[in-house]
Amino acid sequence: MAQRIDVKDLNIYYDRFKAVEDVSMTIEARSVTAFIGPSGCGKSTVLRTLNRMHEVIPKATVTGTVDLNGRNLYDRDVDPVAVRRTVGMVFQRPNPFPTMSISDNVAAGLKLGGERNKAVLAEAVERSLRGANLWNEVKDRLDKPGAGLSGGQQQRLCIARAIAVEPQVLLMDEPCSALDPISTLAIEDLIEEIKTNYTIVIVTHNMQQAARVSDRTAFFNLAATGKPGRLVEMDDTTKIFSNPGRKETEDYISGRFG
Repeated sequence: MAQRIDVKDLNIYYDRFKAVEDVSMTIEARSVTAFIGPSGCGKSTVLRTLNRMHEVIPKATVTGTVDLNGRNLYDRDVDPVAVRRTVGMVFQRPNPFPTMSISDNVAAGLKLGGERNKAVLAEAVERSLRGANLWNEVKDRLDKPGAGLSGGQQQRLCIARAIAVEPQVLLMDEPCSALDPISTLAIEDLIEEIKTNYTIVIVTHNMQQAARVSDRTAFFNLAATGKPGRLVEMDDTTKIFSNPGRKETEDYISGRFG
């Protein structure tokens, strides 16, 4: 079941360098939230803290809280592996497991979690591929390598793999940046279809994409070179793009900087 995320006083560090400063926001359930802003402003860094992927980087730390369903994901007794099952991630470039079949790619997370029942796995594979709008394209070649699919199909395969474990939240870090326009449209249509079941957060450099797919938009920026990234403004997407509350936001969206 999709859940709201409440972020409060989030500071993100790489060793002693503070990359992001004092971010507080609410990400609503069953909606799409877009993170926009210039390169280096911390939007992907913030995204990775939402499922504790930031921690896999040596000497990377955070302070503050990220609450999912009223529970801080950074409490000491919270298992980061369990967090990443609840909060799935789709990366910038499609990354299917190259030696695995299409079916095994989708089922990988379930098998890692101990599921061995073939009927359960087969049902999950079909359900997830249908959910990623890929089933009709691959149903007759499930035993073929996932790496043999086109780029857009591979990205939808990775989405199927992410939703197979039935997460509550789906994070997408520039999921269309390596895709052609037709594949990009397929991913955007898919995001619109599945947001009724998931809380979705997408990082994008494409202003038109943010305007098309998101319900709310958060604009991040840097105060100056070498300073931490920060959240400048967050609001309904229509307001951010038509009547932002901060001149910084207006300048970025209108192309006057960034």
